[in-house]
Amino acid sequence: MKHFKTIAIFQYPAEYAILQLLFEQEDIRYFFENETMISVFPFYSNAIGGIRLQVHLDDVAQAEEIIANLNSSSDLKIV
Repeated sequence: MKHFKTIAIFQYPAEYAILQLLFEQEDIRYFFENETMISVFPFYSNAIGGIRLQVHLDDVAQAEEIIANLNSSSDLKIV
């Protein structure tokens, strides 16, 4: 996991569903840390620091660009 960087934190899985699809289309290497725990115990989200989007260091710039474009050019917002 040392080759991955946290670039965003989400409270619930529904907040990043579209982002997952965009990352998969662009072959960006990523994973969501704490996703399973919060899916099972949603009220633990604040206690464990949310769901962390971890992106491979080689893909960070491209992932951040996708997030920025999604937030600026769409009615769909990443919270």
